[in-house]
Amino acid sequence: MLTSYDGLCGIGELAERAGVTVKTVRFYSDRGLLPEASRSTGGHRRYGPGALDRLRLIRSLRALGLSVPEVRHVLEEEGEEGEAGGDRAVGGGALEAAVAGRLRELGSELKALRWREAALRLVQECPPGERADRLRLIGAVSAPPSTAPLVRFWRGWLPPRMPARAAGAFLDVAVPQPPDDPAPAQVLAFARLNALTLAPCPGTAQPQPEAHRTAGARGSAVLYAGLAEAYELAGVHLRRNRDPQPGEALDGFVAAYTDAYGVRDTPDFRRRLAGQLAADPRLDRYWELVGEVVTPPGQPPEPTPGSAHDWLFAALVAQTGASPIPAT
Repeated sequence: MLTSYDGLCGIGELAERAGVTVKTVRFYSDRGLLPEASRSTGGHRRYGPGALDRLRLIRSLRALGLSVPEVRHVLEEEGEEGEAGGDRAVGGGALEAAVAGRLRELGSELKALRWREAALRLVQECPPGERADRLRLIGAVSAPPSTAPLVRFWRGWLPPRMPARAAGAFLDVAVPQPPDDPAPAQVLAFARLNALTLAPCPGTAQPQPEAHRTAGARGSAVLYAGLAEAYELAGVHLRRNRDPQPGEALDGFVAAYTDAYGVRDTPDFRRRLAGQLAADPRLDRYWELVGEVVTPPGQPPEPTPGSAHDWLFAALVAQTGASPIPAT
């Protein structure tokens, strides 16, 4: 309750009742968030009965991390440009948008903090002789980590002029997202993966798979779409620890190539495909690290496109009797 005869109060009384400093009240007043009702004959600020509720609302919004412009938008939307009076609901679109934006920012900040915590534990727990190498690996990764180097790696590997939609669909499954709450081992695996992809791109330093040359850009889009479906089917078998075997997954795997090449599925084609795949360049280390990144510690390994491809290739070799020796 205000004590002055005219129902107004000075800046000192308002600050005391709100539990803030005079400097804080002056700050909000100067920025138009807390309008003055009048000035005394001596030029001192005077505030009306609704000023206390308005100041408390401003403090609450600021405590949530909202910026001054965001607070102004909330107050304006609630129709509080003048002096507020009494309790009123606050829940307009400006508040919802500001809170949603702050939640996104906090999510990114928390992810960065969890990543740094796991990275610190990784350094703390490793033998002294390995710390310099781990610090080098970790120092090359932002927090939260970016997948941009991995995306660039694959764009150099995929066939040139491959349709953007097909390339994007492949990148969605080939590029692992860093865990939100990683274990130290997952941080190390992602850091090693990052270092691997920053090495010379396989698209220029190593030969391309035969399928890239045979299928061409458009055919490669068909190929990778079919492979994605086959890998998903193979993943079911991998999660159940089943040995490589003929069936729907293998048929879909072979169909991806026949559709891309425009040929029929025959026993002879399967034998030739097995030989082609055995001679293709391999990215085993990439997929090993991906498996470590996406698998929580102590859990069975999560299937990756790489492990699914190996399972399907083994099933093809077993079915055709082709040599299982891959290229080095």
